[in-house]
Amino acid sequence: MKQKGIWILPLAVAATIIWLSHQPSLPMAVSLPPPLDKLAHFVAFGVLAASMELAMRSTYHDLPVYRRHLLVFLCVAIFGAMDEWHQYFVPGRAHEFLDWVADSAGAVFCLGLMSLPFFWSRRLVSFGWWRGSRERPDPSRPLILVADAHWCEELTGLREATNAHPEADWLFLGDVFDVWVGVPGMQTEAQRSFLWWVEERRAAGRWVGLWMGNREYFLDSLGPRFSLLGEGIEGSLPSENLAWEHGDLLNTRDHQYRFWCLISRSGFVWLLVRMLPGRMASVLAARLERGMRTTNRAYKLAFPREAFQAAAAHHDQALFLTGHFHTYEVEGNGISLPWAHEGAFMVWQHGRVEPLR
Repeated sequence: MKQKGIWILPLAVAATIIWLSHQPSLPMAVSLPPPLDKLAHFVAFGVLAASMELAMRSTYHDLPVYRRHLLVFLCVAIFGAMDEWHQYFVPGRAHEFLDWVADSAGAVFCLGLMSLPFFWSRRLVSFGWWRGSRERPDPSRPLILVADAHWCEELTGLREATNAHPEADWLFLGDVFDVWVGVPGMQTEAQRSFLWWVEERRAAGRWVGLWMGNREYFLDSLGPRFSLLGEGIEGSLPSENLAWEHGDLLNTRDHQYRFWCLISRSGFVWLLVRMLPGRMASVLAARLERGMRTTNRAYKLAFPREAFQAAAAHHDQALFLTGHFHTYEVEGNGISLPWAHEGAFMVWQHGRVEPLR
């Protein structure tokens, strides 16, 4: 956590709202007729939500965006309900259910407004998160890199590579399965087998990291199962000068994909999936997988060389890795890892990345 002083901002906004709600009328005897009174609620509680979102971005690196937004909305909605309840006891102040609706709508609007940079910017640190350790216990051990395994029923190549390199650590750079949704009732047998394998490796003292790609959804509850679990553009092992991201967010012009990414990982979708019966949730996962086959296809057909070079240049003191493109490319200090199909894994050792033999 850092920059805790920024919490003064939402506290000041909340204190101002409380002070105003204690007054029998607005300052200077200002009167706001409908619908301006609802607009005032909309703006005030929107500013409160925006200031809370800004404070949480600055102090917590381990909260996914969907959980952060749900938490902010819940806090603002509860605060708004308490404010409306309190006004029953203030003479001269009107109190309506629609005021609370305006409070909640303002929170939703401003959280959406603060998400707009996701559509065009590469400054996406606040939209990512990570949990665990960004240091390996023994950096001299080989680090096996697996990008885009796209497993379905079989964990192709995993057990063979483990038996051949029992001393190695592991880093998965996203798209481990065709689709993986971290919601109870949606886990497949292959995913359970993979998590058992992770537990085996960690019990043996090995470091195992997973950096989520465009086919992983809501896996943050699995944080304790991995040495490092994260999502976004800022994956790294700083002491080893190794940095990475999945690669799906390199293209700042692919607004259609970014819109899909933001909506499909939103708190609303998480709540919807959590409420669905297991069978319906499985059907939804299958549709997600089919949709991912065509989403962003135009961008995947050609390797985005300029965007890749710019992202690698941002990590000029480190080796920069991505997956996602299913092709092996080298540009300066950047390497796009090949598709880990049929167990074609790579390895990081002695400051170099090469095919795992």
